Amino acid sequence: MANARPNIVFIMADDHAAKAISTYGYKINHTPNLDRLANEGMKFNHCYVTNSICTPSRAAILTGTYNHVNGVVTLESKINKHLPNVAKHLRTAGYQTAMVGKWHLGEGSAHEPSGFDYWSVVPGQGDYHDPRFIEMGKEIVEPGYATDIITDKSIQFVKNRDKARPFFLMCHHKAPHRSWECHPKHKGLFKHEIKVPDTFDDDYKNRAKAAGLAKNKVDADLTYFDLGLVQPDGGSELGELMNDWGGSNIDRKVPNVANEDIHKVRLVCKDTAEVFTFKNNQELRHFKYQRYMQRYLRTIQSIDDNVGRLLDCLDEEDLKNTMVIYTSDQGFFLGDHGWFDKRFMYEESFQMPFLVRYPSLIKPGSVCNDIICNVDFAATWMDIASIPIPSYMQGKSFKALLSGNTPENWDQIAYHRYWMHRDNLHNIYAHYGVRNQRFKLIYWYAEDCGIEGTNAGGQDKEWELFDCDKDPLELFNLYNDPSYASVVAELRRLLDKKMIEIGDIPEHQVQL
Repeated sequence: MANARPNIVFIMADDHAAKAISTYGYKINHTPNLDRLANEGMKFNHCYVTNSICTPSRAAILTGTYNHVNGVVTLESKINKHLPNVAKHLRTAGYQTAMVGKWHLGEGSAHEPSGFDYWSVVPGQGDYHDPRFIEMGKEIVEPGYATDIITDKSIQFVKNRDKARPFFLMCHHKAPHRSWECHPKHKGLFKHEIKVPDTFDDDYKNRAKAAGLAKNKVDADLTYFDLGLVQPDGGSELGELMNDWGGSNIDRKVPNVANEDIHKVRLVCKDTAEVFTFKNNQELRHFKYQRYMQRYLRTIQSIDDNVGRLLDCLDEEDLKNTMVIYTSDQGFFLGDHGWFDKRFMYEESFQMPFLVRYPSLIKPGSVCNDIICNVDFAATWMDIASIPIPSYMQGKSFKALLSGNTPENWDQIAYHRYWMHRDNLHNIYAHYGVRNQRFKLIYWYAEDCGIEGTNAGGQDKEWELFDCDKDPLELFNLYNDPSYASVVAELRRLLDKKMIEIGDIPEHQVQL
């Protein structure tokens, strides 16, 4: 009976934007192995993250609860290993469980992976080259490239598994997280011009003030380290060339100077010693974007290669009764609105790629346009494994969607809350909101959320409403447009209803 239950392989990258997977149709790179999952299974177009930052997203996936419930609300939060989670339920029900790769939910015995028969994780963000691992409590160093090593360990688990039991494998890649260090064999890729997004020169008009105040701009906030450039010697005497340096080499930003000072900018490639000079500021901005995208996409090439290796392993082991999922812990800006990074509830950051192959339920080449969230993953896995979903889980199983059947009562609502108010590096304001199939409502608030490390004040509270059908690039805030008054009222109602349902504390009702 146990062998009739499917194996579950969950592959998750870090900061992988949907548009950097070729099956999503943006044509900036080619990912044949990821496309294979979509061709042999289902692609979701509306999978959303409940908090667009690494650590909280991982906690929501593991526990099936929102961050105010599991207590993991910022990057500094750590998970309590005694909390129930999906791996514990699956293991108790007879599954062999493994966690390999990026954990990022705290270190030490109080926060280490729990519920797993085998675990081998990178400390913190992890290193791209010759990474350290904590394996079953013991620190080791593995020579090689992180994406390859994480896949090697995952394949080893599959091949050495207890064949009498089904298995649950979480394969979590570090890539393509900043600082985008690729495998040496991919350094020659993507030397062609990469299309610049239509919104790259966004002026942030007609939006909340938070959009313009963010410090995640490609032209102003990327560092020498990010772009693989040699840093100039010196300190504050370099003047504008220091460009908001934080005192650490990893934080020193590449200058963004006026045209009359462009002759001061001389950038040197760390690998090849090639020298780059610029005629004007526009050339410099274009160079930063192209350099950023080249480095980002090269790391994804190794992700695609290694997804192919893991799929080949499943074929060799004849593991047809296996659900294979590929996703990312959130979306990512690839120059959209002039940004890199995530955190925002704007679509490029909010949307997660989600590809799933499971032959017993999914027809090849299926596409789902229903809304799902990362908090729903755990409940779905338990449903697939024929295990009762525990009452504490707030996510809902979307098993029915996999066979193309949308339940009449399916809640086409995604809720997001970002708690890290005005962190020093990115200056993204705390906000929350909801999205349905057409509209998105966001509330920006300035209160200190009671979270250590947050910074209160400095911004008026603001609402945003976007018509995602008519304005998919989210350029026009319609909240105060009289013709959308009824939509505002309905989205406010949906927001209040959702916050009551999940037990989150609203800030906006204080103003009523």
